Amino acid sequence: MASWPNARQWLFSLKAFAAAMLALYIALSFGLPRPYWAMATVYFVSHPLTGATRSKAAYRVAGTVLGATAAVATVPLLVNMPIVLMGAISLWIVVLVYLSLLQRTPRSYVFLLAAYTLPIVALPAVSQPTAIFDIAVARIEEIVIGIVCAGLVGAIVFPAKVAPALRDRAGTWLDDAASWAADILAANPRARASRHRLAADMLALDQLIVQLSFDTESRHTLRHARALREQMSMLMPVLSALEAVLHTLRRDPDGMPVPLAKYIGAVANWLGHGLQGPAPAVVAVPADWAGADPRAGLIATAGHLLGQLGDLLEACQALQHGIGDRPARLPPTLLNTPADTPADPPVQRAAQGLYHDHGMLLFGAISTGLAVFCAGLLWIFSGWEDGGGPVAVASIACCFFATIDEPRPVARSFLRWSAFCLLVSSFYLFLVVPHAQTFETLVGMLSIPYLGIGMLIARPGFNLIAMLLSVNTASFANVQSVYDANFVGVFNNNLANAAAMLFAPLWAMVARPFGAHVAAHRLIRASWQDLARAATWRAADSHTKLGARMLDRLGQLMPRLGASGGRLASDGFTELQIGYCTLALQRALPDMPPAARKPVRRVLSMVARHFRARLKVGHPMAVPGELGQRIVESIAQLARLRSDARAPLSALVVLQVTLHAHENNDSFHDV
Repeated sequence: MASWPNARQWLFSLKAFAAAMLALYIALSFGLPRPYWAMATVYFVSHPLTGATRSKAAYRVAGTVLGATAAVATVPLLVNMPIVLMGAISLWIVVLVYLSLLQRTPRSYVFLLAAYTLPIVALPAVSQPTAIFDIAVARIEEIVIGIVCAGLVGAIVFPAKVAPALRDRAGTWLDDAASWAADILAANPRARASRHRLAADMLALDQLIVQLSFDTESRHTLRHARALREQMSMLMPVLSALEAVLHTLRRDPDGMPVPLAKYIGAVANWLGHGLQGPAPAVVAVPADWAGADPRAGLIATAGHLLGQLGDLLEACQALQHGIGDRPARLPPTLLNTPADTPADPPVQRAAQGLYHDHGMLLFGAISTGLAVFCAGLLWIFSGWEDGGGPVAVASIACCFFATIDEPRPVARSFLRWSAFCLLVSSFYLFLVVPHAQTFETLVGMLSIPYLGIGMLIARPGFNLIAMLLSVNTASFANVQSVYDANFVGVFNNNLANAAAMLFAPLWAMVARPFGAHVAAHRLIRASWQDLARAATWRAADSHTKLGARMLDRLGQLMPRLGASGGRLASDGFTELQIGYCTLALQRALPDMPPAARKPVRRVLSMVARHFRARLKVGHPMAVPGELGQRIVESIAQLARLRSDARAPLSALVVLQVTLHAHENNDSFHDV
């Protein structure tokens, strides 16, 4: 059940409306041809956090200038060849939408704005190509006015900084991590749901960290945030490995050893008291690796992982408290990221390990360009002289729908809201606004719909609908058309704009009927491909980038799991854990004695062959029994030659447990 809007959401909506009315007033005063675009731009760039508004605004100006420049260069050359012109516009949209989908930062707005600014400027100007430069300049002026007004109001009236929001969001994430850890230690079945939520929230934190750079003058604060992100990324595989190892130990006939059980109880008590005080000291647990006793290996690995868990949670908590206007000075070793200092498991800065499914991104971009081309053909063959405007509106909606994996539920909601918006705006346009004798009266009349749109922007899950509705309402309720006596012409134009807005979701449902299931399945297959690459000796030099890419892929997979309807054989955590184990072994290989290096390489080679076989058949398959024996032999050989090789030995144990978990061979010595 949706909650009622809170005070912050009301404040944001009021600020956005005030900025929109200021932009509308300035655009009307300057006599710009489409002042409603200045009003709609405010809602495009506005964000509850001031830093996010600044980042969006800067890149939107660049995107608008780029798109308008392309229009000036394109229209005079192709105005007499309308089909070729639509083809050029569609190709432009394909390229720019694809580039925007590649970005996970505010830079995406440069390409997205450039994609649909070209048709917005070019198509209505085909009947007057000699005026294309003036139209492009006016378009830039309308956009800049809206951006400046949004930025000024956001920065002056109760500005909301990113750092406190990031600190609170990171605190919530750490609470969820501690909850997952407590569920693991208590063998609570809720642990699976906790880890899914944790992975999905990581992407939102990445966005806040990017926005922080636009909202702080302290490089020390930004360094805290980036170091926190790195420490948090290391928590995911440690918790996942601990869950698998403890589950296996609990199923062992001999049960949990007393020293380890006491250590688990101490850590659980520390978690239950909100991480107050230092983490419990590591309790001495049996670790006779030389005997190659499987049970002893599990116990030692559990102790090693519990120690890592305590250290990571302490580091995350210290860094989280350090995010603010005046961050506390922390030890340099804590602020060194894994890109600067070796760490186990290996990670690298998130920006250097992003995963992109280029096939799906290209399909979405091509589908968007084809939709705009088809809409343009309908306009051309209909012979409607003023049809360029609705096609431009359709291009905006199509560009937004390109980012959605599961368009059907969003399309249904958008269709309902668009119909409602058409009715409300028509009521205002023909019955209410004509009676507005002053600008103040007009502001009062527009307050109801636009305050509602502002509330939607501030509420999670409604941002896309709010963006589209801001364009929809602004284009329907063009205040300059109030003075147009041609009622039928204005009404027909509104109906055409409504049809154009409906074209985008209908096209998305037809062109992409497969939904999120296919995207999630492709992510799993990409994980198998990376696992095969990570387990090869040649991949050792790029191990940190592979690890970061696996974690990024997991974050993309989580939101799609629910939409897939449970049809996937994996939730991504198994692949993540196997990947980190193989990468840890690859990293340790150069320092291993030659006698131990050979069996470990043999294990990695078999892991690579197994996942290549999965790629060929296209679905999960049984783990070869020989692989388990090779892992046991590697543990025995490495333990005899190196008594201090705890990290690679633990990686081998976790790899064994994880590979055979789905076959119910959870007891290590049964393999």
